[in-house]
Amino acid sequence: MAINPPLLALAIGAFGIGVTEFTPMGMLPLIAGDLKTSIPAAGLVVSAYALGVQVGAPVMTLAAARVPRRRLLVGLMAIFTLGNLLAAVADSYAMLVVARLVTALNHGAFFGIGSVVAAGIVPPEHRAAAVASMFSGLTVATIGGVPLAAWIGEVLGWRAAFWGIAGVGVVAMLALRLALPELKVEARDDMRAELRVLGRGPVLAALALTVVGASAMFTVFTYIVPILRTETGATTPFITAMLMLFGVGLTIGNWLGGKLADRSVDGTIIGSLVGLVVVLALFAWGMRLEGGAALLILLWGVASFALVPPLQMRVMEKAGGAPNLASAMNIGAFNLGNAIGAAVGGGVIDAGLGYTTVPLAGAALAALGLAFLLWLRRDGRVRATAAASCG
Repeated sequence: MAINPPLLALAIGAFGIGVTEFTPMGMLPLIAGDLKTSIPAAGLVVSAYALGVQVGAPVMTLAAARVPRRRLLVGLMAIFTLGNLLAAVADSYAMLVVARLVTALNHGAFFGIGSVVAAGIVPPEHRAAAVASMFSGLTVATIGGVPLAAWIGEVLGWRAAFWGIAGVGVVAMLALRLALPELKVEARDDMRAELRVLGRGPVLAALALTVVGASAMFTVFTYIVPILRTETGATTPFITAMLMLFGVGLTIGNWLGGKLADRSVDGTIIGSLVGLVVVLALFAWGMRLEGGAALLILLWGVASFALVPPLQMRVMEKAGGAPNLASAMNIGAFNLGNAIGAAVGGGVIDAGLGYTTVPLAGAALAALGLAFLLWLRRDGRVRATAAASCG
């Protein structure tokens, strides 16, 4: 499906957010060394960003309920730019954490509102593909933006990387202002209805599934640099290549997930989770060989992001006619999974279980998500049968 200008503008914003979200993971040793803290402690910068998304998603969505969509999305990217400027001038661990919290405030609302906008400007049969088009900016960030930022961090220092990301924010603001039509808030966008929908069991279950699915990915990805250095014996060029290869996998997975989700949302989620369980279990062994690590990192990326479009569509479908807040909260759920995954991976390392155990912990979380979805589907069939019998 061709990417039209509004989708391209949304993808540019997603690119910037993807770079700022994932860049610290590739620079943890640099940040830890410069700020004189441990790698697991530096990993909490990742958790701080994820928790900031949890706060920002509902607060920003509710606060801007009546703001025209174009103006809102441009304003969210302004917050993004400010947060990265603060990170660029941060001279202490505490200031960096604050900067990451500020940056995170835009994240959930941008992807949540952006997903609704993207799905609303294409025919119904292409809604998942449109959402995937917006998220393609996120995957492209992992191919080019994150490795480039990691390289800049190695050469010029990690603060220089954040200066560059702030520049991306300015470009995204201009693109959104020029390409998006004047999207007014419809009268039916009642935030009280949004809040009521958010309390529904199926919506909460869909959000919980996103949390578990995302945690499986971030348990490993948060610590991928020290894993490759310690277990694979990788050099900096190889690590950079692996980050780019992971981004290629994410891009393939995002495209594949969007295509397949337009046919079967749950089927795509099930297949992706099964793939994550298998690939992460194999990675615990294959990480010691460069060739094996490269192949598994590619497949891991495919399985990880094939999950994203169907998980987003599942929440939007369960929310029915009030999708804005639920969609934004799903991005928050993704980042809560980010925080949980970072904490689980750090806990495994701190417990002395070794880096090889980290992928096994990620595989266990993916298996938990698979079991949860299968239970939800079975419970839904039982309820439908009971309702039909009563009828």
